[in-house]
Amino acid sequence: MRMTADKFDRITIDPEQMNGQPCIRGMRLTVRRVLEALALYPDRTQFFAEYPELEEEDIRQSLAFAAETMSDTLLIRGQAA
Repeated sequence: MRMTADKFDRITIDPEQMNGQPCIRGMRLTVRRVLEALALYPDRTQFFAEYPELEEEDIRQSLAFAAETMSDTLLIRGQAA
């Protein structure tokens, strides 16, 4: 069963795929991998050469999804504040 959040129509979560990690449009490409690749290829031309199946909206939603799902907990010396 694939679940898609209304706000993130390109982010899919399927327990049967990639251990339930959020993926891009049902592909075997996780949001985490997209973010890691953005860090490696800050030049979008290089990024899209490496990942031609992705579109700008995939990147935008990956960044927004990551920002929304991050905890606002502040860590100080390894302890939650």
